[in-house]
Amino acid sequence: MLPKGLGSLGNLGGMMKQAMEMKSKIEEMKEQLGALSAEATSGGGMVSVEMSGKFELLRVTIDPEIVNPEEIEMLETLVQAAVNECAHKIQELIQEKMREITGGLDIPGIT
Repeated sequence: MLPKGLGSLGNLGGMMKQAMEMKSKIEEMKEQLGALSAEATSGGGMVSVEMSGKFELLRVTIDPEIVNPEEIEMLETLVQAAVNECAHKIQELIQEKMREITGGLDIPGIT
């Protein structure tokens, strides 16, 4: 039996165990997220990109019809828009998976 005033230390041990279990689950989820991918398009599908859960750009596809040396800025803008949209989708996937693990608890720095 713990001295008076120290009775909550047992609860602290349980909380620490839960925290360690959650950390383990989060590390496992990060591995799984790396295997995920998302795709996004811009310009009505003229530019398409695919990105991994680790935010690595896996594929860029550009419809040859929009390749015009005089309009490189438009092509650059379409690629940028598709990459940004894809990154946004990956971030949403990660946040959704993390909410599943943490039971909706927002833990800063995890995502």
